[in-house]
Amino acid sequence: MLTDAFGRGVTDLRISVTKRCNFSCVYCHDEGLGPVARPSAPHGEEMTPLEVERLVRMGREFGIRSVKFTGGEPLVRADLEEIVDRTVRQVPDVSLTTNGSLLESRAASLRAAGLKRVNVSMDSLDPEEFRTIRHGQLAPVLRGIEAALELGLKPVKLNLVVLRMTLGSIAPMIAHVRGREGLRLQLIQFMPEYNPHPEWMADIASVRSWLDSHASEVLVREMHHRRIYLFDGAEVEVVDPVDNPEFCLNCHRVRITHRGELKGCLNRNDDLVPTRGLDDRELRAAFRHVITQRVPYYGVYHTGSTTPEGIRLPMLGQG
Repeated sequence: MLTDAFGRGVTDLRISVTKRCNFSCVYCHDEGLGPVARPSAPHGEEMTPLEVERLVRMGREFGIRSVKFTGGEPLVRADLEEIVDRTVRQVPDVSLTTNGSLLESRAASLRAAGLKRVNVSMDSLDPEEFRTIRHGQLAPVLRGIEAALELGLKPVKLNLVVLRMTLGSIAPMIAHVRGREGLRLQLIQFMPEYNPHPEWMADIASVRSWLDSHASEVLVREMHHRRIYLFDGAEVEVVDPVDNPEFCLNCHRVRITHRGELKGCLNRNDDLVPTRGLDDRELRAAFRHVITQRVPYYGVYHTGSTTPEGIRLPMLGQG
């Protein structure tokens, strides 16, 4: 396993298979190119399944143990099952982040291809609030989550982006996952430097404080040193890179864009290393370069984040 100058080894690949998306979320910083009526063949700049498999195979040589596919919305790719199938031949631990709107009809085929689990982005249980934030329909997302649970794509992690406008959704979402085996909740801190509305940012310290006072137990996850709050057995994890100095210092992931470019960090686009046209020797050199040159984004590369005044959260519901 290669490590960077901060002693961080890389064990995970996060691979974008498209920038296309059928939602248009208000906080999305660079993904989502408009609606699609149905899944379609890959567009010209998107990696083919064979290209994805080759990159994963090379990553395995450097100690990669897990792969997560993302987008845009990866389910707009009609060949996603083939991509998953080819990937699990190299690295068995394969997961997916999706908006869930197209998941119901494809959960079974993805499971059969070897997919292990899914993350579903869902910022509210209220259909109108959901539509306002994500510009999509909640009902098919809920059906997709049910299909994933029934097929054993567990845990199904629900991703809620913490904004001032979503603070009221946190308590109902906790109650929702608390009542269902296999569901977990992730509270994702908003990253304001890539959005024209920094005033949307909520005080994540106040959120953590509220969780501390209501949870029955608090754990710390090895990856990123994230805090996990237990509510009657239900897990609520806080993903807070902006003002958690341990987060980026404990990152073990390298990313690949939909064009096949290696990059050391989600938030950077000045470190892209193209891989198309490289032979195996050159591709190995590209992996070595990206891994060894990684720098923790928050706290080292970017230090200009600020947090607004805290906001009280509503009391946890008893649902």
